[in-house]
Amino acid sequence: MTSTTSRARRAGIAAFVGTTIEWYDFYIYATAAALVFGPLFFPSGDPLAETAAAFATFAVAFLVRPLGGIIFGHIGDKLGRRVSLVITLLLMGIATVLVGCLPTYETIGIVAPILLILLRALQGLAVGGEWGGAVLMSVEHAPAGKKTFYGGFTQLGNPAGALLASGVFAIMSRFGEDFILNGGWRIPFLLSVVLIAVGFWVRYRVEESPVFEQKVEGRKQTMPLAFALRVNWKPILLGIGLLPISTGGYYLATTFATSYATGEPISMSAQVILDAMTIASFIEFVVTLPVAWLGDKWGRKNIMYIGLVTSVLTFVPFMLVLPGKVEPVIFLMASLVRIAMSATYAPIAAILAQMFRPQARYTSIALSYGVGAAIWAGFSPWFATMLIAWTGSIWSVLGMFVGMAALSGLCTWLAPQHSDEAPVTDSFTPRTDTTTARTI
Repeated sequence: MTSTTSRARRAGIAAFVGTTIEWYDFYIYATAAALVFGPLFFPSGDPLAETAAAFATFAVAFLVRPLGGIIFGHIGDKLGRRVSLVITLLLMGIATVLVGCLPTYETIGIVAPILLILLRALQGLAVGGEWGGAVLMSVEHAPAGKKTFYGGFTQLGNPAGALLASGVFAIMSRFGEDFILNGGWRIPFLLSVVLIAVGFWVRYRVEESPVFEQKVEGRKQTMPLAFALRVNWKPILLGIGLLPISTGGYYLATTFATSYATGEPISMSAQVILDAMTIASFIEFVVTLPVAWLGDKWGRKNIMYIGLVTSVLTFVPFMLVLPGKVEPVIFLMASLVRIAMSATYAPIAAILAQMFRPQARYTSIALSYGVGAAIWAGFSPWFATMLIAWTGSIWSVLGMFVGMAALSGLCTWLAPQHSDEAPVTDSFTPRTDTTTARTI
């Protein structure tokens, strides 16, 4: 038991460190897209059009995430979770540092946004394979009865990465908008090279998943993608439907809210909203593991239901108080939204991981999360911006949020949960094992 717990702890810490770095890289792009990428890479003279164009490049990463899930899911199901995760970390780091070196539209014209889009696509490929593998490393190492808690280590990387990203930009905002526009925005991207070195060292030292070693490695397998689409297609669809608030709602409460608050007609100081987001990220970081721990005590699905209801009850007033510019209220509501959403995000790792049998599990979870993120997270900020332009009212965005929460709740209720200790289940249709003992 001590050895099992020790391995689970090391895997959890490695998942946390790796996903923190991956999400830091991902979120500094999101923050830069909300604040500076519009005028720097898509100048048009129309702030709304520039922001929409920047958010469109933000969506590119989500569109290629399913492809990243297929590529790295295949590697993870065939060669091991650990190999796949080392590659995704390096790919993300290289793409992020290169974004920080890009010349802007003013310097090289249309080539600048093209290069930005290509590097954003590489980020999407990396994160498409990262999340599913990190989840499986933490959940598959975890002892029975603690899978939601250890899965929470992977989820902890999200607020930690967001905290680092918004914190760096919050510090830079104190030097003024001109500093950020005139090259200061590059600093967070270039800092990634240090974080990648640390993450590579930590991740390279962790052991392979015991579930992979015991139930997948050394056995003949069908193509993971073919098996996933043939056998796991129903839970894959349910997994996509689980994610509207956990992914898309999160970006509405962060990236879109930042753009909405700093744009016309609210015109809030960027420093104020970035400070609010930084504090909210810290609070989410603090509560994520306790919420995951509750998932093992109360049931991971029950925590998800609580999170969906409270997310609606906090997001709506948060968006409605932004025009008033009352800073203490904005800081409070931003934090309450993130606490509520942590209850939709912390248990997702274990819920999705246990929706699939060990065989082709990496590919299946990566497809669910990649496609779900592409639909919900990739387009939510852009679509919300368009809704404001079409309707002139924030209530259209709030209605969309409520609909997303309802869909997530329904799919959570329908989601199957397999046990690694009891591999035969009768959920949906009888499962055909993708592996057979290797003939000697």
